Amino acid sequence: MYFTTINSPLGVLTLTASQGGLTGVYFEEHRHFKGLEGGQRAPDFRLFDRVATQLGQFFDGTRQTFDVPLDLSAGTAFQQQVWRALQTIPYGETCSYGELARHLNNPQAVRAVGAANGRNPLSIIIPCHRVIAANGALTGYAGGLKNKQYLLKFEAEQHHFFCLPLRH
Repeated sequence: MYFTTINSPLGVLTLTASQGGLTGVYFEEHRHFKGLEGGQRAPDFRLFDRVATQLGQFFDGTRQTFDVPLDLSAGTAFQQQVWRALQTIPYGETCSYGELARHLNNPQAVRAVGAANGRNPLSIIIPCHRVIAANGALTGYAGGLKNKQYLLKFEAEQHHFFCLPLRH
């Protein structure tokens, strides 16, 4: 495993990667971060430059999706299925855990979807922050609720800006 850190509007983010792709984007106080034991600091690893550039574009409002190679092999088959589904939630929009479970054709798996969502190691890149409770409440976020609130507000504001009609 390779790792580096970058600065963001949400503080320092730790990026981790394998030869196969990006394996993690972690906030400073990320709940499920397993640490860097055995990892090799590699700030010059080419993938990290690409990720840092794309995250910078995201935070300056010029990027809504990411196109970096991902290595999801740390997750179970079900977790990987949920993580792929998260990538289909449009920028600036939210869905509930129940809606996500129905999208996966498994409506009884709401809690399992929530658990898999919470174990997503690729914060921001795989937008697990876009999943909320059915009643609209912001529920847990491995990167901290204040970061989830920030991301949702930021995307909503940017989405509104991008969707304004052109004036002639």
